[in-house]
Order: sequence, then C-alpha cells, then structure tokens
Amino acid sequence: MIKKNIYGKDLKTRLLAASRDRLFNFVLADGAARGAIVCGTRMVREMRVNHELGILETLVLGHGYLAGALMSASLKGNDRIAIHVDCSGPIKGLVVEANAFGEVRGYLKNIPIPVDKPLNDFNLSPFYGAGFLSVTRYLEDAKHPFEGRVTLEYGSLAKDLAYYYLTSEQVPTAINLSIQFDPQGNVAGAGGMFLQAMPGAEDEVVERLESLALEFPSLGAALGAGAAPDQLVLEQFAELNPKFLANHRVEFMCHCSRDRTRSLLAMLPLADLEDMLKNGPFPVELRCHNCNTAYLFDQMDIRKICGVRFASN
Repeated sequence: MIKKNIYGKDLKTRLLAASRDRLFNFVLADGAARGAIVCGTRMVREMRVNHELGILETLVLGHGYLAGALMSASLKGNDRIAIHVDCSGPIKGLVVEANAFGEVRGYLKNIPIPVDKPLNDFNLSPFYGAGFLSVTRYLEDAKHPFEGRVTLEYGSLAKDLAYYYLTSEQVPTAINLSIQFDPQGNVAGAGGMFLQAMPGAEDEVVERLESLALEFPSLGAALGAGAAPDQLVLEQFAELNPKFLANHRVEFMCHCSRDRTRSLLAMLPLADLEDMLKNGPFPVELRCHNCNTAYLFDQMDIRKICGVRFASN
C-alpha cells in the first residue's frame, strides 16, 4: 500500500494524529452490557484522500470503516471480519474488512455516487435503496468462514447492522456512526460506538442504557473538538460504572504491495501477456480496490514476467 501523506513532514503532527485513533472496549453495570467506542478521525481522513472521495462518498464509506473498526473489537489473533452491502440505489454497495489489529480497508462499488438534487441532510436511505447486508467472520481456528445476511431495512449502516445483530445473533445492539465535516468540507471528527446488552441483563438496566445512549453527544462533533473517547464513556455512563478492558490503535491499512500485484499480473494467460507486451499501452496500471493504490508496470516489467512464464513452461 502506498498511503498518501496528508500531514506533511511534521513527524510530531503525524504521531499525534495516529495516537488519537483508538478503539476502547468496556463493560457497564457489572457486565450487564458491553461496548466499544472508537475515534477514527485520522483513519477516515486518510481513507478519503487515498480513495479521492467527495463529501457524500466519504460519509458512506467512512461509516463502513468506523463500523469495521468497532466490530473488530471482538476479534483476536489473525481473525478478520468483512461487511458487504449490495443495494439497488446509487451507492450500489460497499465492502469493508477489518482485523484484530485494528487495520481497516475497503471500497465503494460506485464512485462518484450520482446526486440528482442538492442534499438537504445526510439521510442516506435514498442512496442505498433495497438490498442486502452480510457480515462474514474469518476466524483463525475455524475451517470455514461464518456468514450472516439480512435485508436492508433502514438505509442506514448503523441501524441495519443493529438489525443484523438482533435477527442473526439475537442480541439487542445499538450502533452509532458519526462523521463531522467543517465548513470547508474537511473531516473534522469521526467516531463510532457499539453497545450490546448481555444475556440475563435486567430490563431496568437495558432501558437506562438505551436512554443514556440516545443522550450521547454527537461523536463526530465531540471528537472533532478534541474530546477523548474513553472520557466520553466515563462521563455519559457514569451511573452504570463503566470499566475499560482494553484499547488498541485503529488505522487505514492495506497489505497490498507491488510484488503481490506483480504475482496477480503473472497469473494472466500467456497469450494475454504477450499481447500486452506487444501492444501496451504502457505503463500498465493495476489498482487495488481496497486502498486505491496504483501499481505501474513498464514494458521491461512485462517482458520479465513473460520470460519467467516461458521458462516455467
């Protein structure tokens, strides 16, 4: 992956931005509920720059990145999770992957998203339309991935993921995904929160948790103003005695590379490679969907790949 640098040469600024992007796991009411809260401002900013997105596209895919980061809270080792949306609306769909290390990548299926009239608000339901949401878990110690699928009921990734947890896993869940833009259209703050009632939780606790969650301040605005995500939890849920279990970084990261891309190019039929070598055009560009990194190969690169294929035959 070649990540575009949006912080210049100021190492202190880059390190400070990186340190603020973190995911915190916590429990409430003596374990009656669990949750996670993430600050992903830098992640969403870097995602936007690498994928060259407008405001609407940043909002849609940014929600996906924040959701992926939150859902990675339950992963361990080399576990991965993927969110897939396929829909009939102008968005067409999105794919986001996250791993246990807090690394998130993914892409929109339609860029730019066509807009017929000026946006009066950030209601994304018309842009999703009808469709399906699926969540796939790739667990290190499992022979096969586990996948759950639901219809899109709300046209809101947060609400549809909550619906997925309720219908597929029978767990009451609340999800909050928030991105704040400044007057110039830049990402000022981005964050998300995930809350689940545990089996056996008393109704009074669940009702109070729902009430406090609804009163939670806008995460994008609060994080953009410099608030710390763990402090927001401590302040908002103080009466439920929050206890933090762990925290780790989150980051826009893709492990594609020039060598891996060259290997994919070498898998093309030899006749196609020979035609490419003869007719070009050069440089040949292969672009990673997940991070939008472009890898360029000139005529000499293609000749070397053809030479290896000839030798192997």
